[in-house]
Amino acid sequence: MDGFGLRNVSSNCSIADMDDTDFSRLLDKPRLNIKRERSFDERSLSELSVGLGRVGLDNFEHTFSPSGRSGLNTPASSARNSFEPHPMIGEAWEALRRSLVYFKGQPVGTIAAYDHASEEVLNYDQVFVRDFVPSALAFLMNGEPDIVKNFLLKTLHLQGWEKRIDRFKLGEGAMPASFKVLHDPVRKTDTLIADFGESAIGRVAPVDSGFWWIILLRAYTKSTGDLTLAETPECQKGMRLILTLCLSEGFDTFPTLLCADGCSMIDRRMGIYGYPIEIQALFFMALRCALSMLKHDAEGKECYERIVKRLHALSYHMRSYFWLDFQQLNDIYRYKTEEYSHTAVNKFNVIPDSIPDWLFDFMPTRGGYFVGNVSPARMDFRWFALGNCVAILSSLATPEQSMAIMDLIEARWEELVGEMPLKITYPAIESHEWKIVTGCDPKNTRWSYHNGGSWPVLLWLLTAACIKTGRPQIARKAIDLAESRLLKDGWPEYYDGTLGRYVGKQARKCQTWSIAGYLVAKMMLEDPSHLGMISLEEDKQMKPVLKRSSSWTC
Repeated sequence: MDGFGLRNVSSNCSIADMDDTDFSRLLDKPRLNIKRERSFDERSLSELSVGLGRVGLDNFEHTFSPSGRSGLNTPASSARNSFEPHPMIGEAWEALRRSLVYFKGQPVGTIAAYDHASEEVLNYDQVFVRDFVPSALAFLMNGEPDIVKNFLLKTLHLQGWEKRIDRFKLGEGAMPASFKVLHDPVRKTDTLIADFGESAIGRVAPVDSGFWWIILLRAYTKSTGDLTLAETPECQKGMRLILTLCLSEGFDTFPTLLCADGCSMIDRRMGIYGYPIEIQALFFMALRCALSMLKHDAEGKECYERIVKRLHALSYHMRSYFWLDFQQLNDIYRYKTEEYSHTAVNKFNVIPDSIPDWLFDFMPTRGGYFVGNVSPARMDFRWFALGNCVAILSSLATPEQSMAIMDLIEARWEELVGEMPLKITYPAIESHEWKIVTGCDPKNTRWSYHNGGSWPVLLWLLTAACIKTGRPQIARKAIDLAESRLLKDGWPEYYDGTLGRYVGKQARKCQTWSIAGYLVAKMMLEDPSHLGMISLEEDKQMKPVLKRSSSWTC
């Protein structure tokens, strides 16, 4: 271990690519080997602060993500050039290691916040599944996969618990939102206590936990080259149980997942009920990750086939109906309403007068994004950062749409980034609308917390999206902003204000995923091949997206 808390581990193996998924042929030909193009323009890498050789960058999704190459003193990094670490890196690693949680002597995760100054601990001393993801990626990139493996196995064990809220039993595949380790110094025992939503504010089960678990399992596999964990009967069953909850047939007429408010990172009432973009993007990514890891045995075959069919429908639906750019906005503005029959152009009966005034000035001529929600007579036009970044990483967004999302971020930098990356949602809701949508939530006041607050943890997702689209300069600019404040402010959970200038009024200090998000962003920018563990390439055989003006006239 060096002075910065980074291990020096050499990379010496490669893993066969597991994500070659031609959805249109999978049912007849389960395994395909399709040669991929680079997922970003190599020329853009010359703008990075480190010189990168061409070796290993031709297709980093195919490669074993070299855990040790993020070590600042490794031969690999020093051979490229003299990368000078920022002083914050050492502080960040020390803070991250302080947050480690142990079960029977083994590290199993990181607590949400290490803030001893706060009077109320609430549930910030627990290990949250979604919160641990950036911590897990940081440890994987630093050549420390054991904690990630322990976490995956421990949460898999918790999945098997009976889950009840009052007198209602949750689905067998539900993953916990969080867990806590209770140490008994007298009996010298450790006990796990899991929360599946029964203790959460609003009593909502986390829909995203299972998706993040599958995504992290693939990241572990890509990073270490260890196929054995994902191939164990327990992990295979765990994936099938999670997906069974999502792929079951019911009354839905859309391939998207119907969700309650507060079921994801935005875990309070914020009007995201219905078909929120964050859940749909994570769902798509989890399906693709599972497709690469499920065995083609008797038990996995049926699930495998259902995934393929769902991916076809989901990608078409999202790219057609959730996508918004200048032209699509103009089309909606001119929609007729109350159309009937299959020839309707305005299929969801979106009322043009429901388009908010701010959107007309916000939408640039070049650029676009996936809107927050689409359901009958309702379109949530707000920008949600996590869903759009995951759409890029999972290739739910086409290459053209991915570039348009980055164009939007650049064109609306002050609104979406400001002085601290990154706005979780834009714009904030206020006044009477805030009362109706949030139920007068005192924590989600305008430009605070989930209502237009700025969350440093999103820096790693932005950086990953920037690298994949060949825009590393955007990531570097955002990281520079974060480095000017984060350590000095004590690693806050979030920032408030239209520009993200003020530390959040109820923000916890020493927030673990703020720390880990910064580390992951820095390590990916130093070595973009790390992106392979969290990025999926576009399936070249998928049907091209149709413009809404034509796709809505079946």
